[in-house]
Amino acid sequence: MVTIDGSHGEGGGQVLRTSLTMSALLGRELRLEHIRAGRSRPGLAAQHLASVHAAAQICGAEVRGATMGSQELTFTPGEVRAGRFHFEIGTAGATTLVLQTVLAPLLFARGSALVQIHGGTNVRWSPPQEYITNVFLPAIARMGAEASLDCMVPGFYPRGGGCIEARITPLERALRPMAWAERGEMRSLTAHSVVEARLPGHIIRRQIEGARRELGSTGLRAHTAHPRSKSSGTMLMITAEFEHGMAGFTSLGERGKPAELVGAEAGREAAAFLQSDASVDRHLADQLLIYAALAAGETRYVTEEITDHLRTNAWVIRQFIDAEIEIDETTREVAVRGVGLPAR
Repeated sequence: MVTIDGSHGEGGGQVLRTSLTMSALLGRELRLEHIRAGRSRPGLAAQHLASVHAAAQICGAEVRGATMGSQELTFTPGEVRAGRFHFEIGTAGATTLVLQTVLAPLLFARGSALVQIHGGTNVRWSPPQEYITNVFLPAIARMGAEASLDCMVPGFYPRGGGCIEARITPLERALRPMAWAERGEMRSLTAHSVVEARLPGHIIRRQIEGARRELGSTGLRAHTAHPRSKSSGTMLMITAEFEHGMAGFTSLGERGKPAELVGAEAGREAAAFLQSDASVDRHLADQLLIYAALAAGETRYVTEEITDHLRTNAWVIRQFIDAEIEIDETTREVAVRGVGLPAR
C-alpha cells in the first residue's frame, strides 16, 4: 500500500488526483491521509469526489472514505478497463480535472474508451476545455498518446451544466520522451475568444482587441465561438505552439469586468512568456510530469515558473515509481528519466 499525506506541499486537490491516477494505472492500493487539511474547508468536496468515483469506475476499485468532508480515503484498484463511461460532477466543478484523473490509466487499458463528463468546462482554478484541446492533448500527442476532446455544451460558473466527451485510444507502445529544452521557432499564436450566446457579440471582438494591444504585431490569429450554455460567461485564451513546446494563457470574464481587460490579462501573460526561454507554461509543466515519468527515456523541458504544484506533483509521483525527476530552480529546466511503462 502507498500512503500519501494529502497536506504535503501544495496540499490541494492535485495530490488526490495524481494519487488516484497512479494508483489506478499501476494497480497499487492507496491510502490518503490529511486530505486538503490546510484548506478553509478541508477534506473532499463535490469535485474531488467526482474524481474519486471516476477513478474507481474505470478500474472497479473498492473505496472507503469517499464522503463529503472526509480527510481519509482508501482506494483498492482492480484492472483498468476500456468502454464507455459517464461521470456527473453535480456542480460547476471542472470536468477537465476529472478527465485528467482518468486519462493516463485509460491510455494503458486494453481497448478504446469514450468518456463523457458533465459539469463546468470554463471555471476558475482549472484548465478550460479549450486548453485541454489546444495545448495539453497536442503536447502528449507528441509522446504518442492519442486522445481527442469535444465540448458538447459549455458550462460556465455558477450553474455549470456543461458536457465534454473524450475519446481515448490505447497505447501500442511505451510513451516517447520529449526533447523540449529549447522551444525553437513559433508555429502559431492564436486567440480563442468565447462568449455565451446571450451576451452581445461585440464582446468577442473586444476581448481579442485587448489581447492584441498587449502582444503587439505578433501575427495573432483569432478563433471565435458564441455557444449557448445554462450560464452566461466569457473567456479569452491565447495558445502558442512551437517546434518543441506548447503554452496557453487564459482569462475568464466576470460581471463588471471589461472585455478588453479579459483579453489584456491573457495577452500580458502570453507576452511575458514569449520574451522568456520557456518551452511550456507553468500549468503544462505540471500536467506533463506523469507522462514524462511513464515514458521510455529522458524528457526535458523549460517552464516559465517553478510552482508548488510542480514540486508537489513530482513528490507524489516518486511515491509510486522510481522515475528520476530533477527540477532546476535556477534554469527552470525539468528533466525526467521515465520508467518506460509498456503498453498492455
